[in-house]
Amino acid sequence: MGRFSHLATQPERGPADILKWKFGGGEKAPPENFKMPHVAYDRAAVESGKASLTWIGHASFLLVLGGLRILIDPILANNLGIAWLAPTKRLVPAGIPLEELADIDVVLLTHNHRDHLDEYTLAAILAAHALGPSKRGKKNTTLRPRFVVPTGNGALLSKLGAGHIDELEWWQSARIGQVEITLVPARHWSMRMPWDRNESLWGGFVIRGPEGTAYHSGDTGFWDGFEEIGKRIAGIDWAMLPIGAYAPRWFMEPQHMCPEESVQASGMLGARTFVAMHWGTYKLTDEPLSEPPVRAQAAFSAVRSDLERFWVLAAGETRRLG
Repeated sequence: MGRFSHLATQPERGPADILKWKFGGGEKAPPENFKMPHVAYDRAAVESGKASLTWIGHASFLLVLGGLRILIDPILANNLGIAWLAPTKRLVPAGIPLEELADIDVVLLTHNHRDHLDEYTLAAILAAHALGPSKRGKKNTTLRPRFVVPTGNGALLSKLGAGHIDELEWWQSARIGQVEITLVPARHWSMRMPWDRNESLWGGFVIRGPEGTAYHSGDTGFWDGFEEIGKRIAGIDWAMLPIGAYAPRWFMEPQHMCPEESVQASGMLGARTFVAMHWGTYKLTDEPLSEPPVRAQAAFSAVRSDLERFWVLAAGETRRLG
């Protein structure tokens, strides 16, 4: 039991469940020659300071809003650092090279799982920001970038050398310049090591700037919390929602949505634009790598006709927001 086990956590799975999933002889996706599309990110759009969104891969984005460069759940490592599992290799290069993430204002981390909070990536970003002045003339100190995280995650970031850290509870906000960042609930859990389960909080973020409002769900199962978020924070323009890592359902359902559930969640949120994430970058679960966007588009088309509001980005693709 952790200090946050009373919140919207998944039912606890033990070693027997993991062994059943990995070696139980259930149906697995057949091998496939899947290759995630990769393009060069729009450096000019990012450097202009105008609102834009770039998918780096997995749940990682660079959001430019209110003149701030906001990095969300950055993981650029070639292998996931999970010591007790077989290494999981990255299947597509990062959409923005790590060395080009040296001028970041804010880093948001949704929770402490290793495919969302990556020490290698964060240490490299902190080191890059300690080397010299910002290209935009901002004074560069150990307080840049500023971190906004759920409660209980600050200590690890301090060890990595982070300076200004805001730790939030659900529905608390931090204001940075023209941007308001609110931590919102998610149906998930946390664990960095086997003995610290649910000792730190998890969640999603609503990022409201002068150009509009973005939402990043983090990892989450499907639940009625989306309706509450949609009611309390009206006018979500861009909703970044996971469409992968959902099979087998008996194991993943409490913690990861399937594509159809993600589309339903976007409706509950009242989101104008659906932005797919958390698929195709690492092979984490049993569904075919190419399946999530096909199912998500079919579900979206069944309830909405404005397909221009359904975004499945290539790694590195930048969309201007407006």
